[in-house]
Amino acid sequence: MSGRAAITAKGKRVRGARHKNPWAALVVLCLGSFMILLDTTIVNNALPSMVPSLGASVDQMLWVLDAYLLVFAALLIPAGRLGDVMGQRNLFVVGPALFTVASAACGLAQDPGQIIAARVAQGMGAAMLSPQTLALISIIFPPQSRGAALGIAMGMIGLAAVSGPTLGGLIVTHLSWRWVFYVNVPVGVVAILLSFLFVPEPRASKAHGLDPFGIVLATVALFAIVFGLIEGQRYGWGEIFSFITIPEVIGAGVILLAGFLAWEIFYPEPLVPLSLFSNRSFSVTISLGALTWFALYGFLFILIIYLQVVLGMSALRSGLTALPMTLALTLIAPFSGLLAGRFGARYILSSGLALFAAGIGAVATVASRDSGSLTFTLPLLVAGLGMGATFAPLTTEAMQEVPPALAGAASGILNSTRQLGSAIGAAVIGAVLQNRLTAELHERAVAASTRLPAQLRQGFVDGFSGAARRGLEVGRGQSGGVHLPQSLPPQTTHLLQCLIHDVFESAFVGAMRPALAVAAVALILGAPTGLLIARQAPQDALPEERHPDSGEGERRHLLAPEGAPHPSGEEAP
Repeated sequence: MSGRAAITAKGKRVRGARHKNPWAALVVLCLGSFMILLDTTIVNNALPSMVPSLGASVDQMLWVLDAYLLVFAALLIPAGRLGDVMGQRNLFVVGPALFTVASAACGLAQDPGQIIAARVAQGMGAAMLSPQTLALISIIFPPQSRGAALGIAMGMIGLAAVSGPTLGGLIVTHLSWRWVFYVNVPVGVVAILLSFLFVPEPRASKAHGLDPFGIVLATVALFAIVFGLIEGQRYGWGEIFSFITIPEVIGAGVILLAGFLAWEIFYPEPLVPLSLFSNRSFSVTISLGALTWFALYGFLFILIIYLQVVLGMSALRSGLTALPMTLALTLIAPFSGLLAGRFGARYILSSGLALFAAGIGAVATVASRDSGSLTFTLPLLVAGLGMGATFAPLTTEAMQEVPPALAGAASGILNSTRQLGSAIGAAVIGAVLQNRLTAELHERAVAASTRLPAQLRQGFVDGFSGAARRGLEVGRGQSGGVHLPQSLPPQTTHLLQCLIHDVFESAFVGAMRPALAVAAVALILGAPTGLLIARQAPQDALPEERHPDSGEGERRHLLAPEGAPHPSGEEAP
């Protein structure tokens, strides 16, 4: 097979795509993707240790998180197309190289400016690598095994998303915050070396152009939208500067995105080939992918706060509490991807979304101030099963019939919508949480104040008026911004402290339920949409014309239209 080439949608050839062991390549691709996506969540646990070490403010530490996410999200579409132009394997090597060097710089940083700059470089490296993984899998694997390969890859992506808090807590507890970054260095070096050995480089015989104006429009548009969604809570969805507001930034991003799409219609070699969206399955799965990550990030955001702040769990214990979800996702994803590749994703995907919604709903139902780790074992197991049955079929269907020449662009779109969904989920579900927390704190403070002496009641209630924004500071043993009067009897002081924690903890549990309901309802509404995916005949049942070696015509997959490539990117003479 190494001497043949895959026919692209325009009759061009992609050479050298299948001459190496694809399963060995998959291990390397998963290693790189896991390292990149783990960094979106693992750093959270290191932030409290960074503040005294670097002399940083809270706003500067937030930018340690946001700088990475903003650059990562903004560059995914250009990086996906760049892989089509320069070669996916080349970008897969350059991305980890930049990410590895930037990780070392993060660990060596001596002030907030240095670490924020290094995080920007990390985001650039992550954006270069991420789209290439799915593109390479779609090209180097044949149809009968592509579903399982994509399932394994998506299982690793999901595992990276949910295991960050556990690994971060373990590293910070036993080493230091700098090792959250240093650990990427040996992993990155190994991934780069192994990629040269095992990852093939499909090379197009025709050079493609880039579309510089489209790159600028897409990058600025995505940056503005994601910036507004991430920073909206911090600025109260109001003014950033004296004349710029968060809604204006998001609105400008939406207008620029519309302008980008209009530009792409007329540009001869578009950054985002809009013809991809003529495939109903691609369009549906892209939308459901954004919806799934909308629910996932909102769910994880609330779950981690609840376990660590309300229940007082350590970062490590909260990660272990979520272990049933992690294990279920990891185990089920490869099988769901394989089944989706063979029989289609319609019913698997719809069932997975419903299970994910049921798991989130069950967590909201059983949560209380006195819950323990075992309380959530079954709900998180159900959520993990739903996630495992969702992630892989979404990717399998999205990439199933994408021509190899457009695999990088398609992967860039898939990853960008996933990041947008995550940002919107964190913003919307976080806003619902904050809104309900404000109301719950007031109501419960009024009720609890009846247990205090009359002269302390109004001050106690007023102390919670701004506590929703400070609410996450109300851990065990803190006052959360509710000021205790001086010279109170010890018994009264103790009572006040107990009431403060009682009010916050019960208010948070009350507020998290409607916030989680937003995620669950979104998934329930999306579940029937999975049935819109085009029906697909089982792969084993697809008849083929005889192989060209027999002299009786060119073999062609019946799903592909006349003149289109074999969906696997399989090489033809």
